[in-house]
Amino acid sequence: MMPRVREIGYLAEKWSRKAGQAAPDYEFGVRNPTTDWQQATLQARDAWRQGIQQAIQENRWENAIRQTSTQQWAEAAATKGPQRYSQGVQLARDKWAREWEPYRQVIESTQLPPRGPRGDPNNIQRVAKIAQELHNARRRRTGGGR
Repeated sequence: MMPRVREIGYLAEKWSRKAGQAAPDYEFGVRNPTTDWQQATLQARDAWRQGIQQAIQENRWENAIRQTSTQQWAEAAATKGPQRYSQGVQLARDKWAREWEPYRQVIESTQLPPRGPRGDPNNIQRVAKIAQELHNARRRRTGGGR
């Protein structure tokens, strides 16, 4: 005998309804974790590295990308993205200002070579100087990296 499973329309509706009502439970869980997020995440770094290597070997990233067409991606982004984007920007305003301030200071304190006439190839050195100083500042803030 084969197990019976409810039809997909019912299950999808039930999942959507129940998951949609779970926001208070989600918030409670985030605000009252049973373990420290940062500590647990750092302890999992070796498993993360192994998982990444396995995913690379099995070509999972590309396989996952191939399962969603550009049209599917665009539809999902266009229907979910605008509201989430606007809300996320508003919630991140103060953090953005704190994170941007050190880079603004780097730009303001960078001594640039003299500006040449419009189109002068030496003007690109001004851009390169800013780019290098910002890169150095990011490396100092993040402890290295690319």
